[in-house]
Order: sequence, then C-alpha cells, then structure tokens
Amino acid sequence: MGNTDPYQSGTEQTAYANEGYAYKYFLPSYAPRTVQITSPKLSRLLEEATHMLGELNAYARFVPDIDFFIRMHEIKEATASSRIEGTKTNLDEALMDAEDIMPERRDDWQEVQNYIQAMNHAVNRLEKLPVSKRLLNETHEILLSGVRGEEKQPGAIRESQNWIGGATLKDARFIPPAHQDLPDLLTDLEEFLHEDDLNMSLLVKAGIAHYQFETIHPYLDGNGRIGRLLIILYLIEQKLLDRPILYLSQFFDRYKQEYYEALDTVRAQNDLEQWLRFFLVGITETSRQAIHTLQSIQSLQETHRQEILKLGRRSENASALLERLYTDPIISVSEAAEELDVTPPTANSLVKELHKLGMLKEITGFSRNRIFIYEPYIRLFTDYVVEDNRNGREN
Repeated sequence: MGNTDPYQSGTEQTAYANEGYAYKYFLPSYAPRTVQITSPKLSRLLEEATHMLGELNAYARFVPDIDFFIRMHEIKEATASSRIEGTKTNLDEALMDAEDIMPERRDDWQEVQNYIQAMNHAVNRLEKLPVSKRLLNETHEILLSGVRGEEKQPGAIRESQNWIGGATLKDARFIPPAHQDLPDLLTDLEEFLHEDDLNMSLLVKAGIAHYQFETIHPYLDGNGRIGRLLIILYLIEQKLLDRPILYLSQFFDRYKQEYYEALDTVRAQNDLEQWLRFFLVGITETSRQAIHTLQSIQSLQETHRQEILKLGRRSENASALLERLYTDPIISVSEAAEELDVTPPTANSLVKELHKLGMLKEITGFSRNRIFIYEPYIRLFTDYVVEDNRNGREN
C-alpha cells in the first residue's frame, strides 16, 4: 500500500492526571482520504472480500423466509461481541427468558439482551438517519442502560480520560485521545464515512472507520461493541448488504489477540496495511461462513420437513411448530400449546415426538417446567467451518 504522503497514525501527547503525574495519550490523525493499494497481496484480499460479500448478499436474496433467521444472526453477534469484552453468556442462554437464567449469570445475560436491542434499534434507524454520532449515541444509550456500566454516561461522549488495560493511567496499555479532542475527531470520522468522491473501496473505508473509532474510544464504556456494530451499519447504509447477516465479532473473538495486535500496530508503526489485511480476511471468512450457515439451514429444513411428513395427521402442527422455532429456537410445552392453540397434553405429545426424532433437546434436566431447544438449528450458528485464509487450513 502506498499513499501520496506516508500514512501517519497520530502522535503522543502529554497530559497530567488529577494526582499531578504526567502521562502520554495518543492523538490520532484524521482518517486518511487517500489510500492507494499497490500491494498485490492487499489487492487480492480486497478482491476476494468484495466478491464473497457480494456473493453472500446475492445468495441471501433468494433464501426463502430469510427474515426467520435474521434474529439468530443477531443473537450470535451479540454473544460473540459481548464475549470479547468478557461477558460469558452463551447462545443457548441468550435465547432464554430472564427467569430461566441462574441469578449469578443474569448480569451477563442482560448485557447481551441490551446489545440485541441496541443492534435492532440502530439497523431500523438507518431508514431515517445516516451512520452518525447521533445514531451511535442512541445505540450506546440502549447498550448500557440498566447494566454494568450504566454509571458511565450511556449515550454521551465522555468528558474525562479513559484508558485500555491496567488499573490506572500509569499502567495502561493504551490511552486514547483527551476528551477535548473528541468533537473534531468524531466530526472528521462522520465526514469521512460520507465523502462519496474519495477514490476508495467501501470495504477499505469500513476497515479504516473501525480502526479510527476504536482509537478515538469516545465513550467511557462499550466502545468495542459499538465499534464492531459500526461495521455492519456502514455496510447496510452503503447497500453492500440488504440485511444484517454479516457480523465480524465471531472472527474477532476467534483471533482476539491478533485483532488487538493489528489495531495496536497501526498506532505504533503507522502500518495501516496489516490491519486492512486482517480486516479483509475477516470479511471473506465471515461471508463464507454466513453462506455456509444459510446453505446448512436450507438443508436442515428439507431434512426435517421430510421427517415431519412421516408423522401423519400430526405433521401440520409439527410443521407450524418448527416454523416458529426458526425464529425462536427455544420453547416449553405450555408455549407450544399456546402457539398451536392445542391442549397441553397434545402439545406435550408433539414435543416428545420431536425430541425422539432428535430435533428438540431438553436443557433443564427437570421433570416439570422443562425447556427444549431446537439443537440442530442452533448448532449451525455455533459451528465454525471455513477456510482460514491465513494458512490454508480448515477450521
């Protein structure tokens, strides 16, 4: 990669803590408006990422009832993005109601639920708002309301110094810019996202925007989750995706150390290319994984449709229940009875039949008030079977 001028990520500045000691913070440069891709490797990765993302978007247009599966993609993203920040909720738990979660795990569960609500809000607001500070602030307020971090100004740009790693500014791994610098930096980022006359790939812009946001770190908490959500919002806004079906958090979580190192290397060595390589591999892998998941869903649907046809007169109710499970793959007998408008004994008999067929799995271990998940379907969102572009292995 080459630029008209060499890329400079920013400079270190000196400030003083309230206790009187000096510390160094990083003041990033404005987002670069010129990125000339001359590296053959980066050119190839950009071509692959553009192709795979386009293939995913085209494939998704022809998947019947794809909106059934969007919610599972969102829950998968919420659990993965929150896990990067240390939240322990898994996909099965994220599907449950609050009363079914162990008390000691409810805080983590609520953080994931907030992420799902914030994500839905942001995607829906794109119909009226551009990707902007206003949209991100609205999303941030939902993300942090009523959970750990709610004292850290939900929905507001920070007015004090934050840091990453370590207990204090003295031992921090990275110190973002001072709060006085944030208005100009965020205005520049918003302008960068919407400057249409730049000779720059939209995927490159998305990668730069994520790096820039993470470096600015404009909130006291929740920056990582908002920064990762920024990627999908931008891809939808720019019409590279019709629906929210591509999320990078599973990739970032899988290669978390490399993710952080790639961001740090831009700041320390002015090496934007290595970050873009990592980011574009993520787009390619995640697009391929999403296509694989959609194909697997269609195959599962057909297999289970054939199984259900063997149930005779119960097949109509079984089909209706299965259709509901594609949107919300967790259910109790009482919920099944309500969904199908049948008696509890009839619903119980049907659930038992689907359990016997291997479609439903009981997860409480209780003899009463049991909860079942559509396990074969859920596993499609937890399996990770794609080619690793970095070393050619299958994972």
